[in-house]
Amino acid sequence: MIPAAKVSEIPNFGKKVIQISGQDILFINIKGSIFAAENECPHQGSPLTAAIVKDDYIACPRHGYRFSLVDGSCGEHPEFTLKTYPLQISGDDILIDLG
Repeated sequence: MIPAAKVSEIPNFGKKVIQISGQDILFINIKGSIFAAENECPHQGSPLTAAIVKDDYIACPRHGYRFSLVDGSCGEHPEFTLKTYPLQISGDDILIDLG
């Protein structure tokens, strides 16, 4: 796992894109739970920086596809999966496995 960001950098119910090893990774904070995912919708590549975050999913701003923040699955369109990344929190540090 490599250091990626600080928990304090990701606002509650907010998002932040951080480039790590040449990849844009979208970090999401929901009530203190931090998630990380690719920043492009797997459907048509729309950036997810403008996506709606609710409960445990993120909804693409272009077509509304909803992806689980836990495993990237899309219930309505199972052929599309958002890549998510395992995280570990150590104090204020967010460590990520880009595997």
